[in-house]
Amino acid sequence: MYRKLNEEMLSFIRTNPTAFHTVASIRERLLENGYEELLESRVWEIRPGKRYFVCRNGSSILAFQVGTHLERYSFNIVASHTDSPTFKIKENAELHTGSRYTRLNTEGYGGMICSTWLDRPLSIAGRVLVREDDGVISSRLLTIDRDLLLIPSVAIHMNRRVNEGVPFNKQVDLLPLFAGTVEDGALMKLIAQELGVEATTILGSDLYLYIRETPSIWGLNGEFVSSGRLDDQQCVFASLKALLEAHNDHSINVMACFDNEEVGSGTKQGADSTFLSSVLKRINAALGKDEGDYLRALSSSFMLSADNAHAVHPNHPEHTDANNCVYMNEGVVVKSHAGQKYTSDGMSIAIVRELAQRAGVPLQYFANRSDKAGGSTLGNIALAHVSLNCADIGLPQLAMHSCYETAGSKDTLFAVNLMKELYNSHLEETASGSVRLECL
Repeated sequence: MYRKLNEEMLSFIRTNPTAFHTVASIRERLLENGYEELLESRVWEIRPGKRYFVCRNGSSILAFQVGTHLERYSFNIVASHTDSPTFKIKENAELHTGSRYTRLNTEGYGGMICSTWLDRPLSIAGRVLVREDDGVISSRLLTIDRDLLLIPSVAIHMNRRVNEGVPFNKQVDLLPLFAGTVEDGALMKLIAQELGVEATTILGSDLYLYIRETPSIWGLNGEFVSSGRLDDQQCVFASLKALLEAHNDHSINVMACFDNEEVGSGTKQGADSTFLSSVLKRINAALGKDEGDYLRALSSSFMLSADNAHAVHPNHPEHTDANNCVYMNEGVVVKSHAGQKYTSDGMSIAIVRELAQRAGVPLQYFANRSDKAGGSTLGNIALAHVSLNCADIGLPQLAMHSCYETAGSKDTLFAVNLMKELYNSHLEETASGSVRLECL
């Protein structure tokens, strides 16, 4: 059971090297399952019992199922992010070293572990904006599906201190080698050839490096999975599986997958945008409800902010808290932080515990060491625009922000089952500080 699910997840990750590919893949799965696409630029007609989705920028997507008995409805939301740390190719990309080498000019996207990108087969993926014959500028997905680039290390003979902790300069040390010749415009010609268009019709692009290593299931008992972009496509995949398998007549189930979490979420398609709030308001209005109905629904709504967590490192357990630490294959992680980098509080943790008990899902609890600054995620950022109860959860993993990360093979199913339990439940605020949780 675990292996089949993880093979499906790893296939999902392998074929979706960028946020644009991830959203396109989700869009295709939703259409296959009877979801109707809505455009933000059009009037929405929403009917009870139907399923819909809307994309923004091609890199974020919100999908939702509308119940049939909405007298006291609320929103059940699972949020995750589609992006991962990588390198973005600059507009003027080709750099020549004499007449021998062509490198690509890149800049870091997010907080990657730079050393993990060295000496690995890489390629290019993203979106390309093309002028069509009818005057439309269309977005085309690009995946160059072959080993194309590599960022070479400096030999130890030329840098004897390389094993003593050497800083990397992204403009010097981390530019990928593209060709052993110099040919102006070679990258644009390659892109045009891959897309089957004339180079003169290409008006813009968002292109990134991605690693070519095949994801794997490994360990003595197949207990580990490794891949690029586990953070956060493992949670994206789990939320999609849960949404498609759930049914709820008394609530509106929402899957929210945001872009740009790794660079702060402050974009039109990030969690710190109007995307979630405007979609929820438009759902409410299209169902013939007023602002009071919307505010009432929010008071009983709940969100799982799903982003992976740090497992105890086998060689460095000292980096994690003494007893608020987590291990792979031991369950979904609930993350807390006194300074509210994570949004979990007593009420939201209680709701997650109840959901987990009903679903038979083990839970673990994570907090950073008090002398270490941890990362943040999209929960509190999104709640600045939509006020509701929320818990930050994730799956334990090693080497977060490496280009090849590791997680537990059992935990994907735990996440799917917990998210599905939320989608199969109805929550309602019954008094100040009290919530009724019904399993439907």
